Amino acid sequence: MYKISQRRYLGNKNSILSFIDEIIKSEIGEFDSFCDIFSGTGVVGAYFNDANRKIISNDLLYQNFISLNAFLNPMEYDASKVKNYIKEFNALKATRENYFSKNFGDRYFSMEVAKKIGTIREQIKKLYISDALNLKEKHILLTSLNYSIDRIANTVGHYDAYIKKDIREQRFEMKMLEIDDAKNRGNEVHNSDANLLIRDIECDVLYLDPPYNSRQYCDAYHLLENLSLWQKPEVFGVAKKFDRSKLKSEYSLKSAAESFDDLIKNAKCKYILLSYNNMGERGNSRSNAKISDAEIMESMSKRGKVKVFEKKYKAFTTGKSKHDENSERVFFLDVA
Repeated sequence: MYKISQRRYLGNKNSILSFIDEIIKSEIGEFDSFCDIFSGTGVVGAYFNDANRKIISNDLLYQNFISLNAFLNPMEYDASKVKNYIKEFNALKATRENYFSKNFGDRYFSMEVAKKIGTIREQIKKLYISDALNLKEKHILLTSLNYSIDRIANTVGHYDAYIKKDIREQRFEMKMLEIDDAKNRGNEVHNSDANLLIRDIECDVLYLDPPYNSRQYCDAYHLLENLSLWQKPEVFGVAKKFDRSKLKSEYSLKSAAESFDDLIKNAKCKYILLSYNNMGERGNSRSNAKISDAEIMESMSKRGKVKVFEKKYKAFTTGKSKHDENSERVFFLDVA
């Protein structure tokens, strides 16, 4: 079975979950609702998920929305049915060229594996259209597909480029997801711009983990986004990316500080925790933080007293740069 944490993802918070938990226990104690509004793969919301607690998850990328639905949404599904389809997909022999193999075969995957991935994706679409699958079952299968190909992709952990060498044998295998249905009772999952969603929700604890720099997640994970949406757009360039202009995050642009200030101003919550690392000016220009510490403090201080907690950690990077002295900072605000 795949756990929610078993996907490679830039900036994931697996390594500091206990650190975040320590801050919440010391500064907040008990709480009834938690919003992870820049969820990514959803590991933070999943960590605090509990039968007596509401978790609100959100991400702008559709691939992450699908995964969040699969792992955290309380919708009903037939686990036996899903497992049977996974078994069928694993045994499938695909020989026909398709959209996925034409664009990504012999690049990110062997041609054989790429044909299989494209065929499975098309079958999932047909099964859903014919009502053989409900939405939750569709999302579980798509998440399993995404997690499965992410484990074997001919990359260094993202899809900005593929490794230009002969592709060694790739063992493709889908697996069922590890879903804790008992904990998912009151959860919500959204696929929205965080600054729009913040105006429509309320929670006890608001956790913020926005993009830090100019590296757009829709660029790094365009292949999985393309596969998840399955609109079969024209792709271009060596990396075979599609037009992602509508998926660009404001938090990776010059307007990041303004967007952050708007988010804090409109948050309806009791506590805010912001994860923001200390890359500062030590990386290349694309890695440098878009929001300065002064801007963070200015925006958060408008709502109450801010505390800053810091922990050393080893980050998952693209493999091009190494920063041994990374620190994760968590800015904590008790909203006045």
